[in-house]
Amino acid sequence: MSGKFTMFTGKNGETYFNLKAGNGEIILKSEGYKDKAGARNGIESVRKNAPDAARYEKKISTNGKFHFNLKAANHQVIGSSEMYESDRSRDVGIDSVMANAPDAKLVEE
Repeated sequence: MSGKFTMFTGKNGETYFNLKAGNGEIILKSEGYKDKAGARNGIESVRKNAPDAARYEKKISTNGKFHFNLKAANHQVIGSSEMYESDRSRDVGIDSVMANAPDAKLVEE
């Protein structure tokens, strides 16, 4: 089963998207966009940038959890991961985004 992007409107009226792996787990979340067109552009940017390992910023939070951001060529964050217990789990998350994003279908919820 391949990954998919889900796009939805939040309670604040902004549009968001998630990238889900084939098992349904969310592997990347967007920030809010003012409209669906902006979110679609964000999804296209994720598809384009996800295969490039240099676009991932690996981070450690203040509570010691591991996470990452996917950045566009202009260094703007286009997606963020969940928190992981280990750096290895975070790296598996990055691998999953790299594998799933380029061909993931878009589903509007």
